[in-house]
Amino acid sequence: MKNRVMKSLAVSAIIFCFALSALAQGENSKSATPASSGSPATTITAASTPIELAHAALAAQGGEKFKNLKSLVLIGSVNLYAPNSTQSVPGQFAMVVAGERFRMDVNAPPVISFKQVYDGHNSYNSLPNVPPLPSPSTFGLPLLLKVDQPGYTVTAVPDKKKQRGFKVTDPDGNSTDFYIDATTAQVLNYTTQRNGVTFAVEAKKFKEVEGVLVAYNFSWRLEMTQGAAFAEYTVKDVKLNQPVSDDVFAAPN
Repeated sequence: MKNRVMKSLAVSAIIFCFALSALAQGENSKSATPASSGSPATTITAASTPIELAHAALAAQGGEKFKNLKSLVLIGSVNLYAPNSTQSVPGQFAMVVAGERFRMDVNAPPVISFKQVYDGHNSYNSLPNVPPLPSPSTFGLPLLLKVDQPGYTVTAVPDKKKQRGFKVTDPDGNSTDFYIDATTAQVLNYTTQRNGVTFAVEAKKFKEVEGVLVAYNFSWRLEMTQGAAFAEYTVKDVKLNQPVSDDVFAAPN
């Protein structure tokens, strides 16, 4: 049972690390102190519409620099929490994203080690009996890049405290709820549901790297029938727009 739970943790870790990377087209986080993204500030008012909130969020992520990232590498540590457990399993993670391709390695010995590769068409994972991940472009931050495309809708969700909310839905009905800071428009958290399972991401600290806000400390939550599983990530090294060999995204033999 423990191994099955940790496999679920590893899969979800990959889903949300990749979602947070926004397909190597940008990132976001919550910051305790203001940071400039290099994009013009967008004023949010009580009358701001959902689409205006989405545009403000996109600008806060870095605007054109957010959109035009060619590659992203994140390396750091992770603490995994199984459902109903207060004891974490420490490990390391490394993620490489370039366009629609990504690779993620999670190593938390002796409990779990996991590798996930997506070459833009096919998905590989090193765990047996784990189904392929859904397309990362159907949830999370990548949706911010598509809000003006045909078939995508942006609607209101209830605000909470000092956060403004909006929902982005793709042509297939997949949606993500975003909550942004009412002053800075930075994305503080987002949530999506798939097959009755709820996934949530919260960014806690960021740094600006080459005009893009990069989450250096973030967490995710996975609501399962066994309870809520958590993971906490700390990024120690970031590289943007570096050349990435095709071999990185080749599935192991």
